[in-house]
This record gives sequence, structure tokens and C-alpha cells, in this order.
Amino acid sequence: MVSAGGVAGMAAVALGMVLTPGPNMVYLVSRSVAQGRRAGLVSLLGVAAGFVFYLVAVVAGITAVFAVVPAAYTAIKLAGAAYLLWLAWCAVRPGGGSVFASRELPPDRPARLFAMGLVTSLLNPKIAVMYVSLLPQFVDPALGDVAGQSLVLGLTQIAVAVTGNGVFVLTAGSLAAFLGGRPLWARVQRRLMGTVLGGLAVHLALDRSPAAG
Repeated sequence: MVSAGGVAGMAAVALGMVLTPGPNMVYLVSRSVAQGRRAGLVSLLGVAAGFVFYLVAVVAGITAVFAVVPAAYTAIKLAGAAYLLWLAWCAVRPGGGSVFASRELPPDRPARLFAMGLVTSLLNPKIAVMYVSLLPQFVDPALGDVAGQSLVLGLTQIAVAVTGNGVFVLTAGSLAAFLGGRPLWARVQRRLMGTVLGGLAVHLALDRSPAAG
């Protein structure tokens, strides 16, 4: 089955991506600030459904990919590392804004909130690339049951993402008020996440373990 190191690595990447502003975080925080925690949590359910969709797609196809093109693992790993570097740059680049900046959104019904969260998740390039390029890096074909490993790793990502985004939803109002008057704290948060993601990218790119091909 999946290794403990693989689960820990997937959890670290998932946490770094949760803490790096992207479409999902922007939508969830904006909805929570504009319409309240309940609306944010309903939207989060839609986002989580998008994660499940990608996970099912990956589990259904990843075994075939590894069996037919084993050498593709290296290309996938390098592409994933490059994407992490890009996310790191987005976090630290000059002029980056805070995800907790107040945004006006009209109130919506629960069904629409769920649907909008789902669509935001499905169209989020961070999530799509993570499942296609990053998740396979933590699968070790030598341990067998590639699909089972992918399922465990995907569920790890979903647990971390839902928990992390849930915290943002529940505290969005307070964080928006706090960071809105303290731009230094916002810059520290962005630079810390950029450093974490950059370190993970370098580690994955230089990894020479058997799982890397």
C-alpha cells in the first residue's frame, strides 16, 4: 500500500496549495465575507465535490498510464515541480494582493452556492495540475496497487484541503479585518508560503528515489 512518506509528502503539498491564494480560496473567502459562514460552507461542499471528481478520474486512468508509458513518470514529476515553482512565484511576486480583501457578491441560494463551488473547483488549474502532475509523484509502483495508492493520496489531499479551507471559511471575516489593517502580516504569509512551495519544488525535482523512475 502507499508509503507513509508518500502520504506525508502529499499532505505537505496539499497544505501549501491550500495556503496559497487561488480560485477556490478567493471564492470561498469572498462568499463567506459577503454572505456569511453558512454560505461559505455550502460553497465548500461544492469545491470538495470537484476534488472527488478529479480523484475518480485519476484513479480510473493512472494505472494504465504507468503501465503503458513508465518513462512518463519523470516528465510528470518535473512538470509538477515547475508548477510548484510557479505557485511560489505567484505567492511572493511584487504587487500581489491579499485574498482576504473585501469583495462584493450578491446573495445566492444553497443550490447555486454548491454549483458555483463545484464549477470553481473543476475549472481551477491548481487542482487539475495537482491531480495530473503532482499526485502521481507520491505513488510508488514498486509497492503495487497503484490505483489504491492514488485513492489514499487523493483522499489525503481532500481531507487537508477541506479542513484548511473550512478554517478560512469560518474565520474569513476576522482575518479580513485583521490583515486589512496589517499589510506586513499579509506579506509575511505570502512569502512564507512561497518559500514552502519553492522548497517542495526543488526537493521533488532533485529526487532520485526508485519511484521517480
